[in-house]
Amino acid sequence: MALKKNKIRLIGRREFVDFPQLKLFSIEAKIDTGAYTSAIHCKDIQLKTENGKQVLCFKLLDNTHPEYSEQVHEFSEFFRKKIKNSFGEMEERYIIKTVVKIGRKNILTTLSLSDRENMRYPVLIGRRLLKGKFIVDVNKIHINGQRIKKSLNDYI
Repeated sequence: MALKKNKIRLIGRREFVDFPQLKLFSIEAKIDTGAYTSAIHCKDIQLKTENGKQVLCFKLLDNTHPEYSEQVHEFSEFFRKKIKNSFGEMEERYIIKTVVKIGRKNILTTLSLSDRENMRYPVLIGRRLLKGKFIVDVNKIHINGQRIKKSLNDYI
C-alpha cells in the first residue's frame, strides 16, 4: 500500500487535542481503536426551545481545565443515536458535529455527549475519526501527528 505524502500521520495512544468551535484547547484524549465513535465528557445536558426550534445545551467537563466547566454550549443541529458504552450496554446519546484538531489536522467529526466522570480522560477518539488519517503507535504518547516517514526511521 502506497501512502500519500503527508496524508496519514502517526499519533500515540494519548494525544492533546483542540476543539476550536467549543473554545476547548489542549485536552488530553485517549486514542481508542476499539471504540467506533468519539465521545466528550459533559454534564447538564438539556433540551430547550428557542423560536419554536429545539436547542441542545450542555457544559463540558475537564478536571485539568476547570474554567471550561462553566461554559454553556448550544447546538441547534444534533441528533440522538444508540451507542454501546464501555460496559457493553446500549444507551441513547446526543451527537453533535464539530471540528477537532489533532496535530496539524482539523477534522469535522461527530462527538457523542457522555458522562465520562469515572473515566481517566475526558475525550475518547474512536476509529471512525482515525480511519484514513492516522496510524496509532500504542508505545508512544503525545507525538502530535508525526510524519510517517520520520517515525518509521525510529524502527530501522
